[in-house]
Amino acid sequence: MTASRHAVALLPAGDRFEDFFDKVGVTLETFQSQTGGWLFNYVEALDRAGRDTVVVYMSARISSTLRFVHEPTGCRVSVIPSPVAHRKLRAARWRLAPGSRLLRSVEAYLATPPRALSRELRELGCAVILCQEYESPRFDVCVLLRRLTHLPVFATYQGAQHGHSRIEAPLRHLAMRSCRGVIIGSATERARVRGRYRLPERKIASIPNPLDVGRWKRQDRLEARRALQLPMERRIVIWHGRVQIERKGLDVLLAAWREVCAHRPDRQPLLLLVGSGRDASELHQRIAQLPDGAVRWVDEYVQDRDRLWRYLSAADIATLPSRHEGFSVAALEAMACALPLVAADVSGVRDLLQASSGRDTGIIIPPGDAGRLAEALGRLIDDEDLCQKLGSSARSVAENFSLENVGTQLGDVLLGRG
Repeated sequence: MTASRHAVALLPAGDRFEDFFDKVGVTLETFQSQTGGWLFNYVEALDRAGRDTVVVYMSARISSTLRFVHEPTGCRVSVIPSPVAHRKLRAARWRLAPGSRLLRSVEAYLATPPRALSRELRELGCAVILCQEYESPRFDVCVLLRRLTHLPVFATYQGAQHGHSRIEAPLRHLAMRSCRGVIIGSATERARVRGRYRLPERKIASIPNPLDVGRWKRQDRLEARRALQLPMERRIVIWHGRVQIERKGLDVLLAAWREVCAHRPDRQPLLLLVGSGRDASELHQRIAQLPDGAVRWVDEYVQDRDRLWRYLSAADIATLPSRHEGFSVAALEAMACALPLVAADVSGVRDLLQASSGRDTGIIIPPGDAGRLAEALGRLIDDEDLCQKLGSSARSVAENFSLENVGTQLGDVLLGRG
């Protein structure tokens, strides 16, 4: 990429880089070669549309601004030191009032350094700001910073629906009215935003998350299993993502899996879990209560997309029992690999499957219903022909979310045509 094209400044959610990445074992150094996820899918989609992206983080572990190039995509990354006020307030809150939602909101507003951010965006030639999540203090701050940056501000929805406390509400309403627009792939979330903020339709862009579907094609299943040392003869159900037991419905999945295995004692399927996160210790304890060999867990944040691609290719069925999603990249990755999906009926998943134009691509079950999940998984485990039929349809639907298609939509909304 070159600095000559006007760039989109993409600001991920969270106060600072380490707030999320420490939990999954990613450092600033390893981040430079990380691939996949909604963030870099956005970067690649915008690049296909001829638009540069600069990813901007804050960090408490640096004393001066750090710039580097993300190797797989070629996009520029800028890391700005966290403000001293933010560091001091966070330390005080953790020590004196760790549960204070009010202080958490104030802390989040202090996480974005106005002048340092404005100066960095100007030096990097940015023409527009895109925040991950409009339900965040960083979005409010960026909208209020327009007098310094002179840049239009957009936000994308990746799952956040609530702030830290009610003191954010007045600024949030002001920011939503004053921003240039919001990008929301979920129909349910679009309806919520229209009702809560009274936004006109012209400010809401219905654009899904993109995926490199040209690359994410199913590999040979047996070859993938040999490479990963997975059993050749067993039916494999895969889940991949961040280990957040409540949000991702992993408690429901393990309860359902116990039932699935109990009904198939002579041909036990395998549940393959790929991912890590803040609830890893608890998940280890829950898995230990299941029959030996019923679950195999790759307890790590898989940064190599090719490796994750191989895990998906080795499976027969994918599941997403989440209680809440934004617009699930994990589901889209599974569908691109021609896997039938058994998923909870939450907004992001519902929109994915509604894109099927009448074709069956999986089975939708109520959120939190372990019995229905077990029934649906068992049905696909026992019927290979149905799996192949649904998987083929899923692959066809996934092609609608290509980098080229979505990138063109994003580029037109954020920077206009030309």
